[in-house]
Amino acid sequence: MIVFSSRDIDQSLIDSENFTTFPSGAELNVAVGLEKLGIKTTYLSNVGKDLLGKKIVKFMRKQEIDIRYLRQDEEWPTGFYFKELVSKGDPQVSYCRKNSAASHLCCADLAKINISDFQAVHVTGILAALSTSTLHLTEKILTEAEKQEVISFFDPNIRMSLWHDKEKMIRVLNDLSFQSKVVLPGSNEGKILTGTSDPKEIASFYLSKSDITKLVVVKLGAKGAYYQTSSGSSGYVKGYQTDKIVDTVGAGDGFAVGLISGLISGLEIKRSVKRACAIGSLAIQSRGDNDGYPNVSQLEQFMRKNNKCE
Repeated sequence: MIVFSSRDIDQSLIDSENFTTFPSGAELNVAVGLEKLGIKTTYLSNVGKDLLGKKIVKFMRKQEIDIRYLRQDEEWPTGFYFKELVSKGDPQVSYCRKNSAASHLCCADLAKINISDFQAVHVTGILAALSTSTLHLTEKILTEAEKQEVISFFDPNIRMSLWHDKEKMIRVLNDLSFQSKVVLPGSNEGKILTGTSDPKEIASFYLSKSDITKLVVVKLGAKGAYYQTSSGSSGYVKGYQTDKIVDTVGAGDGFAVGLISGLISGLEIKRSVKRACAIGSLAIQSRGDNDGYPNVSQLEQFMRKNNKCE
């Protein structure tokens, strides 16, 4: 997608008059973050063959993301959304993505991809919410990952405005979680999806209902995160405190970047979660959805400096 981000602080979207644009989207944010850490990524999606789609293609090429499976659709437009600029809390967003190019992704788009060529796959509940065909694609990706013994990461990433039926949303997102090796709910999402905001109970819910899920990491915002594995190990990881909160959008995707990069690089779970907390903290200190993601040197410097303060 393309974001039209307000430059008028604490003004509603109706009253905002000045906007800046940049490519975004949960999966794209994760791809950008992994590339910044030197991890090659391949991106599957569909954009319109229009001005916004061309902007996304240009951006992704600059980020050196592999876009061989990024289809440019002549029939359907590129999705976009508007985002507030706020001094506190989470900004209001307004989506314009009905019948977007991405909503027409389907299982056929996966036909030329060999999942076994990759170390990991990452999908979110946003893709599943766009249409029936994208839901089937999400299910297919997770099924193929399990069949090919490729680690799958699933972030529920609840976007209520994309779902017409809350009960269906809960059922679908939980079913997708049960098909995933690693599940990444936030505590607020956990409350909606499992009926409890207790991190231990959220993790136990997913681990007890799936033979596939091996790790659940519950995001706790500034407090850090809680992890639990199917083998019984668990623990809380302290987050990073910051007084400079510019924009909270992209923090959860940054968290995913840290966890994925850590685990596929061979770091133990606790260190990977700590890395995830670090990138999530850096993300909220920048205005863009993925501008604050660090390279390896910046990440190491941030963690070294802040770990000394604990």
